Amino acid sequence: MLEAVERKINQYILTLNEPDIAAVISNIPVGKRLRARLMIEIAGSSLKVIKSAAVVEMIHAASLLHDDVIDDAYTRRGVASINSLYGNKSAIMIGDILYSKGFYELLDLDKDVAKVISKAVVELSIGERKDVQMSESFNVDEDAYRLMIYQKTAALIEAASEAAAIIAKKDRDIYKKYGRNLGVAFQMIDDILDIISDETTLGKPALNDFKEGKTTLPYIYLYNKLDIDEQKTLKSMHKKSLSKDEQKWILTKFKEYNILEESKKEAFELVNEAIELMQKANEKGLEEIAIKMVDRSF
Repeated sequence: MLEAVERKINQYILTLNEPDIAAVISNIPVGKRLRARLMIEIAGSSLKVIKSAAVVEMIHAASLLHDDVIDDAYTRRGVASINSLYGNKSAIMIGDILYSKGFYELLDLDKDVAKVISKAVVELSIGERKDVQMSESFNVDEDAYRLMIYQKTAALIEAASEAAAIIAKKDRDIYKKYGRNLGVAFQMIDDILDIISDETTLGKPALNDFKEGKTTLPYIYLYNKLDIDEQKTLKSMHKKSLSKDEQKWILTKFKEYNILEESKKEAFELVNEAIELMQKANEKGLEEIAIKMVDRSF
């Protein structure tokens, strides 16, 4: 029923009566539609679910447009980003339009659903700001990074799951925890893929996060394993274009200290906890979605 979500998004955009805006939005890569998939799996494909899922996906798309501007990203999932095609100003304004339209359509939804989604957008925005702030220097605060990835990535996935449970009259706390675990694990896997995937698969250069100043969890874990001189070496590479020798040094150290396996283990623990919740709720489809989120190459 993802096609129904796409149709609803297009309907919302067409009601703006702005063909040039619709044309720009049509060039936004669709992606996995994880949040919509979760909502449909939890609550079915009623019109209320489709509308809610469309709003969540519009909000997610808006956040990605702003993210690409902040990161000076010229590709998104291997294709040209909106800011590279139309400029930063246009990308920001289109993101604002998607946010605003999404919130307008929230008014037609259940009050509790609207509150859950709105709260998540506040968390998402705070998380975006923290991500920028933390990228200004080499961050070694693991707790701060965990909170940031929850707010920036997991909060909206958590909200999609909880909102769907509200619509379906299911235990919202169980599905909220499922969504939170899934969202945090999703970001942890993204952090790992940035390190191990090639540019063709990932749509951006390997080790790009570190070049952008993002000290993701694997780098924090690695830093804590290194001796003082090696720590200085790692910090000297932060936020710069890495030579092949520098990339090789980092990858060798990751392997030497088994960092990526440690990171994967933590992500899988979160997913396994989510799967156990869904097994108790007899939600086979949600078990499969959880597995696919960590067993992926992009």
